[in-house]
Amino acid sequence: MTNVRMQDDFYTAVNQEWLKTAEIPADKPATGGFVALVDEIDQQLMADFAKMSTAKNALLQHFLDYYELAADFQTRDALGMKPILPMVARVQSLDSLATYNRGLADWVLSGLPTPFGLSVDADMKDTAHHALYAEASDLILPDKTYYEADNPNADHLLAVFTDMMVQLLQKIGIAPVDATKTVKLALAFDRSLAPYVKSAEEAADYTKLYNPHLWSDFMQQQTTLDFPRLFSKVLPVQPEKIIVTEPKYFAQLNQLVTDANFETFKAWLLVMTVRSWSGYLNEEARQISSLYSRALSGSKEARPQQKSAYYLALGMFNQVVGDYYGRQYFGEAAKADVQKMVQKMIGVYQKRLEKNDWLTEKTRQQAIVKLNHLGIHVGYPDQIAPIFAKLVTVPKAEDGTLFENTADFIRTIETENFAKLTQPVDRNKWEMGAATVNAYYSPSKNIIVFPAAILQAPFYSLEQSSSANYGGIGAVIAHEISHAFDNNGAQFDEYGNMHNWWQESDLAHFKTLSEEMIAEFDGLEYAGATVNGKLTVSENIADAGGLSCALEAAKEEPDVDLAAFFVNWATIWRMKATKQYQQLLLNIDVHAPNALRANIQVQNLAAFYETFNVTKADQMYLAPAKRVAIW
Repeated sequence: MTNVRMQDDFYTAVNQEWLKTAEIPADKPATGGFVALVDEIDQQLMADFAKMSTAKNALLQHFLDYYELAADFQTRDALGMKPILPMVARVQSLDSLATYNRGLADWVLSGLPTPFGLSVDADMKDTAHHALYAEASDLILPDKTYYEADNPNADHLLAVFTDMMVQLLQKIGIAPVDATKTVKLALAFDRSLAPYVKSAEEAADYTKLYNPHLWSDFMQQQTTLDFPRLFSKVLPVQPEKIIVTEPKYFAQLNQLVTDANFETFKAWLLVMTVRSWSGYLNEEARQISSLYSRALSGSKEARPQQKSAYYLALGMFNQVVGDYYGRQYFGEAAKADVQKMVQKMIGVYQKRLEKNDWLTEKTRQQAIVKLNHLGIHVGYPDQIAPIFAKLVTVPKAEDGTLFENTADFIRTIETENFAKLTQPVDRNKWEMGAATVNAYYSPSKNIIVFPAAILQAPFYSLEQSSSANYGGIGAVIAHEISHAFDNNGAQFDEYGNMHNWWQESDLAHFKTLSEEMIAEFDGLEYAGATVNGKLTVSENIADAGGLSCALEAAKEEPDVDLAAFFVNWATIWRMKATKQYQQLLLNIDVHAPNALRANIQVQNLAAFYETFNVTKADQMYLAPAKRVAIW
């Protein structure tokens, strides 16, 4: 990696000095622009909270009390495996499917494993109202493709999982031979589910998740699991329909969970229960329970105790922590500047739509209507979601424990989730806390959200040039706007309802352009494997639209510096990761590898060639006929 030229490998050339010296932390699978910023914020907040004896408000106090319990490993070690034993006994007492069905409602509210998932979310075709969704169970391996005979990683991963779970089952008093048999049965049940669940590629097509069934039809279809009894106890009303995200799975569910295979199903329930709760027990269980995730990611060590405690508390109180972070560290000057950038980017997008040469007038006008209805959230929400007021920690001083508080919180969260069915959709609700280094577009709400944590260097800084900021946060902002018009977002209207607002000829041409984007990435070699162009197409469309629109905005500034623009684009994507983690992402992540995101998208832009004098003789050169441009 000596003196790599920008004209041959732009990403490596920009980041080569960093790549030489960057080290992956032992407890992480990667480091880089996003990860380093996460670490910086984590350390800042952990230091802040360590100094607080009491909080300024009740919500933050409940977070601090929970955090204290999570970090009290002396008590956790003294309790050992005892907290989980009542759950284990509950599973072991099951003697038939009928017994399981009788307690299914309480089982669901307790957050215990089920061979299905239930959620309440906005109806994709009527987003002002909530609907009940039925989903397939998660698999043990990361994706159904891992269950195929020729997968090179499955045997090793399953061996690690088996070893981990046998150890954990022995810790709760199960004899070695019985523990081994239980895990073997659980894996057999898990494998029986795999043929009927969607792969990551299939699940990436949002619209195919919408399969409404009449309530009566769904009830008649399901005969082995007692859904009528379950729903009568957990739902506030009986809805007219239930939206099934994976019809193939639910069509098979009667054959997957039966009296005949109850022993296998029961073993799966036990293994999944112990697996999901071990991280809340003593240090020994926490270490053992991280073995499988570490094998998946290539991380050398489990998180240090204090950081693991912080992540448990952050995961439970993410908006509370985000509110503190946003108010403490996100200034009004930065918020105003970022909002100005968002508005400018929307203006650029509108101009581009107005000048678009392949949309008919009717589709173009509908696209502009959608753009003008786009909701914008920057920094942190005005109000913390009401659910957090109900997460009242019983502190250590009152003999509260981490395990008991967590169990109570999960029941509260599950109960509130089902209660939403009769409540209007809150279009201002944030789906992530403000201390999260990320951003997102919600197709069902037609909103873009930029948490405070991502609004800093290298993505954004008042001290960076405008061009550098546009190459960083500007491209991220335009990326999220572009999601409104990617292969998924384009199928939702200005109110977030799923319906086709395209003229037929426009939609056909858009699909052709999408296929070109698929082809541009599909099959590219990376980390000993290849990129799946279909899996990553929505993010690649958003990257392409985001970068090109941010470029146009940067050009309009008086201090334009396109070299700085492109260099910061490559900088924000720098990443060093374990091979295991890179290969995992190739299988399940809808984003292309960072290095390819940085390199391929600039190859589609003429300004890149002009800025760095890239010619046909250079490896970064891509013939104009092969360059992909959609928005």
